[in-house]
Amino acid sequence: MPIPNRIAALSEEMQAWRHDLHAHPELGFQERRTSELVAERLSSWGIEVHRGIAGTGVVGVLRGQGEGPSIGLRADMDALPMQEANDLPHRSRHPGAMHACGHDGHTAMLLGAAKYLAETRNFSGTVIFIFQPAEEGLGGGREMVKEGLFQRFPCDSVYAVHNDPTIPLGEAAAITGPVLAASDRFQIKVRAKGGHAALPHLAVDPVLIGAHIVTGLQSIVSRRVDPIGSAVVSVTMFHAGSAMNVIPDEAELKGTARTMRAEVQDFVEAAIARIATQTAEAHDAVAEVTYTRGYPPTVNHAEQTERAAAVLAEILGEKCVRRDHPPSMGGEDFSFMLNERPGAFLLLGQRAPDGRGGVPVHHPRYDFNDSLLPIGAAFFARMVERELPRR
Repeated sequence: MPIPNRIAALSEEMQAWRHDLHAHPELGFQERRTSELVAERLSSWGIEVHRGIAGTGVVGVLRGQGEGPSIGLRADMDALPMQEANDLPHRSRHPGAMHACGHDGHTAMLLGAAKYLAETRNFSGTVIFIFQPAEEGLGGGREMVKEGLFQRFPCDSVYAVHNDPTIPLGEAAAITGPVLAASDRFQIKVRAKGGHAALPHLAVDPVLIGAHIVTGLQSIVSRRVDPIGSAVVSVTMFHAGSAMNVIPDEAELKGTARTMRAEVQDFVEAAIARIATQTAEAHDAVAEVTYTRGYPPTVNHAEQTERAAAVLAEILGEKCVRRDHPPSMGGEDFSFMLNERPGAFLLLGQRAPDGRGGVPVHHPRYDFNDSLLPIGAAFFARMVERELPRR
C-alpha cells in the first residue's frame, strides 16, 4: 500500500516539528522542552498523557474502537553533546548540543503517526506511544523499564525504528535475531613509580606498561574470540604525564567493548581484566580495572520482525525490505524493552540519490532526511492497524 493520503498531508507539519526540535536539542534526562511539546501535542489530539517517567519521558495512551491487544511504539528524544557544523536555517541554537543521530526525526514521525491514529482510530485495542529520554549512553530505556513501564502500560509487543544513512531512502532492513551489540565500557588505571625521564631504570614506567596493555588487548578479538562470535575491543583514550622529562606515576586507559552474545561478553570482560592486571604485575606495577556493562544486545524476535517486515513491504515494496542486512556493533537501549516484551527494531534508509541524508550519524554535519518522515509515520500507523484490526 502507498503512504496514506492523510499521513502524506502531514509531511509539512512533521517537518516543522522536526526542524523545531533540531534547533532546540536537549541532552539526556534534560529534554524538558521536548517532552513538554510532545505532551502538549498528544493531549491536544485527545490522547491520554503521562509525564515524568524516567524523569523526562512521556507516554501517550490511545484506545481504539473496541477491546483488543496493546502495542507499544517507541521514539527517542535526546541529542548528543557535540557542536553542529551545518549551516542550516534549523541548525542547533544550543552550543555543544546537536541532534546528530536523528532522534528529532524519530520523535516527529511518531507524533505524526499519533495524530493520524487519533483522528482515524481504525483499530481495536490500545496504542502506547513511548517517548523515551536519554538513549545516548545514559540508559533512558533501562530507567523506563525499571520504573514499571510495561506494568503501568501493558504492551503485547513493542516496536521502534532508526534512520540509517547507509541504506537508500525507500528501503529498509528487518533483521531477525541480533541487530546491534552489547555496549560496555572499561577503564584501566596503571599505578607504577615515577621518576626522571633521563633515569628510567630508577622508575617503573606506566606509559610503557599501558602500551603493552593496549597491544595485549588486541589479541582478545584476533586470537581468543571465535570469529563467528563477533566482538570489538577498542582503546579510545590514553592519558599519562604532564611534562616531557618526567616519567609519571600513573597512566589511564579507557575504551569500549562490543559483543553480540552473552558468553562472549563474559569472556571479553574477564580477558580485559586478566591481561591488564597480569601485564602490570609482570612490570612490577599494579593495574586497577573497572568494567561497566552498558546496553545489552538488541535482539529482534522472529515473529514480530516478520510482521514488521510485512508492513514495510506493503509501504515500500517487497524488494525494498532487506531481511539479510548485516548486524552492527553499535549499541541501542531499546534492547532493554525487547528484553521485556517481544518486538522489533527496524532500520529505515534515508540516503537520497542526491546525497541528502547520507552523512553518518554522530557526525557534526549530519541532518535527518525529512523525506523519511511520512515513511516512518506510515510504518507506525500501519503497524497498529495491522496488529490491532478493527472488529
